[in-house]
Amino acid sequence: MTTVRERLGQALFLRVAGPDGAKQAARIHGRPGPRWFEPNSPIARVHGDASMFVGGIRALLLQTLHPAAMRAVSEHSGFRGDMWGRLARTSTFLAVTTFGHADDAQQAVDMVRRIHDRITGTMPDGSAYAASDPHLLKWVHVAEVDSFLLAHTTYGAEPLDQAGRDEYVAQVAEVGRRLGVVDPPTTEAELREALAAYRPELRGTPEAREAVRYLLFKPPLPLPARAPYGVLVAAAVGLMPAWTRRHLLLPWLPVSERTVVRVLGSFAVGTIRWAMTASSPAARRTAS
Repeated sequence: MTTVRERLGQALFLRVAGPDGAKQAARIHGRPGPRWFEPNSPIARVHGDASMFVGGIRALLLQTLHPAAMRAVSEHSGFRGDMWGRLARTSTFLAVTTFGHADDAQQAVDMVRRIHDRITGTMPDGSAYAASDPHLLKWVHVAEVDSFLLAHTTYGAEPLDQAGRDEYVAQVAEVGRRLGVVDPPTTEAELREALAAYRPELRGTPEAREAVRYLLFKPPLPLPARAPYGVLVAAAVGLMPAWTRRHLLLPWLPVSERTVVRVLGSFAVGTIRWAMTASSPAARRTAS
């Protein structure tokens, strides 16, 4: 049983952290010095939990609903041919900014900002878009924060209370500001208001539906891994707002989502959590 657990943990870690994951984890957690956040603070608890597997998928689904943000992803991202590489880079960024040395965290933010500065393009109506646009950055930010927090509240090992959720939103806002987000929400109530403010701009587009099909039905995974991945996807879809389903052609089965999907999702996240504890705490946090 221990061997199975270790193998599964190592396989998951390799998938989400990439081939350099162990080296990155050693630096993130092993370099002495100041951090942006305390080890057991809400941001560390959320980003270090296996529920991030569900939250990450849900964030990707939700983010597709902004046409300009999705256009930038479609034209500049490697999600079609390098899904796991993109996931590894995202998970490493979250790990560095949450757990890493303050200098490394700032360097990671600076690198992302340089990349965003190069991403520009034109919408179908002729208007311009830029990944560095604070309005688009804020949408990506609030979609991620909402998804990570909701997944942790639903599937986390130790869900946060109201004060903890507010502190989480405030802590992630610190990272958001450094990335160029203007006036990010700092409480859960403000997060709800920010999401509602974007609602008139959100809709399904051909690029969004293509990304969703790829994410749901074309994961670059071996056959034995497809079923567990499908459970995580179902759990993520089950956390999407009802109004988003028709835009992204997602199923809406409210009774099943509250019962069968919730049970299977809890089992899948629990299995991941169990497997990841076979690795060191540093590796587990980086993989989340």
